[in-house]
Parts: sequence; structure tokens; C-alpha cells
Amino acid sequence: MQENLHRFFRAARGAGVHVSPAESIDAMRAVASVGLADRTVLRDTMLLTLAKSEDEKKALGACFDLFFAHVDPAQAEAKDDASQDAPSNEAQAAPPSGQQREGDASTELGPLAQMLLAQNTADISAAIANASSAVGLSEIRYFTQRGLYSSRMLETMGIQRLRDDLDALTETNPALAERLQAGLDGLRDTVRDAVAQALALYGREEAENLRHEILRNAQLSRIEPRQVAAMRALIRQIARRLRERYSKPRKRQRRGHLDVRRTLRRNAAWGSVPFLTAWKRKHRDRPKIVALCDVSGSVARVSDFFLLLIHSLHDVVSDVRSFAFSGHLIEVSEILEQKSAEEAMAEIMHKVGFGSSDYGSSLVDFEKQFMASVTPQTTVIVLGDARSNKLDPRADILKAISERAKRVVWLNPEGRVTWGWGDSEMPRYQTFCNVVRPCATAQQLERAVSDIVSAYQ
Repeated sequence: MQENLHRFFRAARGAGVHVSPAESIDAMRAVASVGLADRTVLRDTMLLTLAKSEDEKKALGACFDLFFAHVDPAQAEAKDDASQDAPSNEAQAAPPSGQQREGDASTELGPLAQMLLAQNTADISAAIANASSAVGLSEIRYFTQRGLYSSRMLETMGIQRLRDDLDALTETNPALAERLQAGLDGLRDTVRDAVAQALALYGREEAENLRHEILRNAQLSRIEPRQVAAMRALIRQIARRLRERYSKPRKRQRRGHLDVRRTLRRNAAWGSVPFLTAWKRKHRDRPKIVALCDVSGSVARVSDFFLLLIHSLHDVVSDVRSFAFSGHLIEVSEILEQKSAEEAMAEIMHKVGFGSSDYGSSLVDFEKQFMASVTPQTTVIVLGDARSNKLDPRADILKAISERAKRVVWLNPEGRVTWGWGDSEMPRYQTFCNVVRPCATAQQLERAVSDIVSAYQ
């Protein structure tokens, strides 16, 4: 049963539940305390010890139901304890009266054929479980491996000997051969079901990774409606990784080269024996970020993803001021700081979203009200497509911002080939930016934001 629990923990991780080694040990101790007799109690025990959120609780419950769909853990453990007595008891059991005349023929058959003819479901289930362990079924990852694992399991169970038995019985005892063929067909179906169940349990992580990889490289502006929820979940994962990697409370020791003079002075009392060392430390400015996010109609499909990433910046960097604009610009720092990502996005889009973009007017609003927020320590991030509907782009204001700021970074959701076409003012703005990157995919957006934040670490 301990091995089954380890496989269950692996399946739970594939279902999206974070299970650390310490948590798995706690769960196994809890299972040892409550026992295996009541599956409902066992399920609740797993949920209490492993799930840390409502989403994880739902995923873990579904995983538990699928994992133990065909196995009663209490009966499995009881069978393991009684496995040594089972062969002798079966050997002493008398055959049913209806099979007396087939006894002579069946005694010459292989173990698998005898098992199928006897229709002993417990032994068949045990044989399938043993074959699953022998072929490493828990290592299945892709749906293309289903046929391979099914064939390996049948071979391990003795399918070749069974075929020979069928050939022999077809000539000597057609009725018995027909029964054996029916048993073989049922066995194949059962093995396929076992492989399909294993794929659902252990292949989910690889399938999710594949879907995420496809989403990470998909154009944000071309996401289909059915993929929006999955993309938002992916952006949340990216934001969580940024928080874990660059969170504000995290402090790193940045030792540089040994400072020989300070080390000698510090250890003068010990004859300059360097008991205490002094290191040269590289000075880093306190991080300050000003983010300007376009939420107009032309980027409506990707503005949600931009706002999700900006929301994560407020958890990563200590000094962030955020602004959103379409035809005019407003500050949204307080909204992002005080509300959840979904609530903040909804409120921001209600106040200023989906309008006709006017970069010139928005930059004028910023210059009049918020220009003082830009200092020589500030990184200004602009997220937008630079399409201003043929209106004055006021690139001179961006130039003034660039002269005041440490650097200006522009993240554009369109590819480089579209810059400068139509009403795109990207070539004019690009002149006053230190970094310009296309962020048409989630992967590009993650890399860009990660590089910006890591510059302060």
C-alpha cells in the first residue's frame, strides 16, 4: 500500500497539486492513524493533509476518485496480508460441478488460460496489477504509448502461451476454446481500461505541459475565446513565478571582491590576521517602476494579460506606480494594490478600457499630473501597440520622460513587421526607448518582465 500511496502522490502532482516530500510524509502518517477501512475517511484525510486551496481540493478529489476507481485500499492491503495462504486454499478448493468434464483439458492449459476459464476476478485483477508494476505503467506519459503498454502487460501476463492454448483447444475442444476466446477479449478490454486510467493519472502533467507550451508561444491577440481561461491561468502561473523569484521580502547577500584595506584595518588588533573579512559591495539603486498600460480597443484581447503582469509587479517591487489609458490616462496603483487581479482588471477596464487609443492625449495627461514620479532611478514601462489613430503621438513627451528616467522599456504586443504600418507610431517612439521588445506571446512577456525585475536584484 505504501507503493500505491507514492504513485498517488505522483498522480496528484500531475493534477496540479503541489505535494512536497514533507507533506507526503504527513499524509502517510495520517493514513496510518485513520486506517484504510473507510474510503470516505481516507479521501477526507488526503484532502486535509495535501490540499491548500479550493482549486487543489477539487483537483485532488477528482484524482483520488480516479486513482482508487477499481481498487479498494483496505481490501488490497488485506489481500496482501493473505497472499501467502491463498494458493493453498485455492489448491484445496473443489472445481464446480459444471466444469468436471472440462477438468482434464483445462489442467494442461497455462496459468492465464486457467484463470480466465475459472473467471476468478480477484486473481485477474491481481495479475493485471502485477503486470502494471512489471512494465512500469506509472511511467506512461503520452497517449501514443497506450498500445505499447497494453501489449507489454499482456505479454507479461503470458499472452503467447494463451494463444498456443487457444490453437490447441480449437482442434480438440471448440466449446472450451470459445469460452477462452471470450475471456481473452474481456481481458484485453480490462487491460486497455487500466492503461487509459494510468494515462489519465500520470500523463496529465505532460499533457498540461504540452498545452502550456503551445499557449506560451501563441499570439495573445489571436487567442480563441475557449482558450482565454487557460491563458489567464498561465499568466497567473507566470506572475506567481515572478513573485517567488523576486519577492520583496527576499534578501540576497551580494558579496563582491575582498576589500583588502578594510580587512586589514578591521583586524589590526590581531596583528592583521584576517579573522574578520570585509567585502566590496556593489551599490544598487532602490527599484522604482512606472508602468503605462494601453487598455484601448485595439489591444482589448491582450490588455487583461498586461494588467495581470502589472498586478504581479506590485508584489515583486516595493515602489511601483501604474497607469492605464485609452483616450486619457488615470492612475490605477491603488486599485492594483488593494484588490484581487480579477476585481482590479474589471474596475480598470470599466473606467478607462475599450476606448479609442490616443497616445498623445494620454502622454499629455501624464506630463501634467505625474511627471514628478519619474526620477533618475525610475524604469518606465510602456505596454501598448503604439497605434494612435493618426493623432499627434506627442513623441516629444516620451523624449522628456526618457531624459528624466533611468531607462524606458516599451513592450509591444505586435510583431516587428507591423511597426510603422498604418497608424503605428512605433518607429518614432522607439527612438527614445532604451529597450523595445515585441511581446506577442506569453513567453516573450514573461522574459521581458523577468529581465526588468532582475535588473534590480
